[in-house]
Amino acid sequence: MNHQHLITNTILQMAAARGADKTICPSEVARALFPADWRKHMDEVRQCAVDLQRAGQVSITQKGKLADAENIKGPIRIKIVTTS
Repeated sequence: MNHQHLITNTILQMAAARGADKTICPSEVARALFPADWRKHMDEVRQCAVDLQRAGQVSITQKGKLADAENIKGPIRIKIVTTS
């Protein structure tokens, strides 16, 4: 089952609710949507975050620095992108 739309919307909602100066962890999204088996959905959540970064809606950081969407390995954080 493709959960892409649900995951994408949840990432945007959770990141926006957290605020422009704070980040969310992909596991927060996975746990909120799939509490019983959230770990198996982590790759889906991370891929949706990458797609959102490519679209300019979120930024993905690693160790506080903007991550290259093509070469993400290890823990990431997701932040909403606000337009001023």
